[in-house]
Amino acid sequence: MTAQYKAPRGTRDTLPEDQPYWEFVREAASRTSTAFGYESIETPVFEEASLFTRGVGEVTDIVQKEMYIFKDRGGLDLALRPEGTAPVCRAYLEHGMHNLPQPVRLWYWTPIFRYDRPQAGRYRQFWQIGAESIGSDTPETDAELIVLLADLLDAVGARDTTLRLSSLGTPETRAVYRDEVKDYLRANESRLSD
Repeated sequence: MTAQYKAPRGTRDTLPEDQPYWEFVREAASRTSTAFGYESIETPVFEEASLFTRGVGEVTDIVQKEMYIFKDRGGLDLALRPEGTAPVCRAYLEHGMHNLPQPVRLWYWTPIFRYDRPQAGRYRQFWQIGAESIGSDTPETDAELIVLLADLLDAVGARDTTLRLSSLGTPETRAVYRDEVKDYLRANESRLSD
């Protein structure tokens, strides 16, 4: 019998021989996160689409191009989870975790869905490991998450990796940068292609 069906473009099967590797990574993530005081959380695969449009803004690529959105029978817009942070924050608020001692440290290993153009190394469904420390805005919290990631990479035996840090800056510094870019583009408009 010839197979008539294939996995959808931009997805892949995880076959039995792959499972030991997946379990190894998941167990390393669990051990490392737990050692840092993070507890596991799992949120629904689909959420109200407004959770993501409100959270990341309606004009971003995730919202405009990358979300799988569908209407349920009641007409509510639902989205397959395109990222992990917004659902974790929703659960934090919905379940009264803001009343717990802060910060609340949560980690997840979850499928993510993005209607992205499939290409090498980019899938429409993939697994993401994430950690959220909610209820503290100290630099120590950021440092803790960086060390957690470095320890996880070490635990899974990632070799020849470079941990690069970047920042979107503050709203004020982003506004200054945006104005500088606009000024530069206006000054060089005649040299830009259509």
